[in-house]
Amino acid sequence: MTNRVNFAKAAPKAFKALIGFDAAARAGLDPALVELVQIRASQLNRCAYCLHMHTSDARKAGESEERLHMVAVWHEATRFFSEKEQAALALTEAVTLIPGGVPDDVYARAAGQFGEGELAQLLALIFTINAWNRIAITTAKVPGTDERVAR
Repeated sequence: MTNRVNFAKAAPKAFKALIGFDAAARAGLDPALVELVQIRASQLNRCAYCLHMHTSDARKAGESEERLHMVAVWHEATRFFSEKEQAALALTEAVTLIPGGVPDDVYARAAGQFGEGELAQLLALIFTINAWNRIAITTAKVPGTDERVAR
């Protein structure tokens, strides 16, 4: 493989702006929910770098191994996740995959669990993890090498 650009060093203003957007997106959201959303998007995007980072962060924050193992199959393991978490995971999948738009029922389910401001924060979080996934995949970040400086 050829060397890839170091995005943080080559585009520091864009990188810092994304860090700021990421921090703003997390504001007011349950930290456990934040990690579940980031884990699910990273699974869907096949971003090993971000998946490793966010499962590690979730463990450090006290998330159980049992729930972490169930994120990929949450549809079949609903008893492990609250209604609110399930709504967030469904919205994460719809926004990440965008197979033809976000279905009205998925959006309505999330809107029923989150107030308008919190729903907007959740959407911003989903947008940012998808951006981070694309950066890590495109620049060939190596899983297990957490290079965060201010996240």
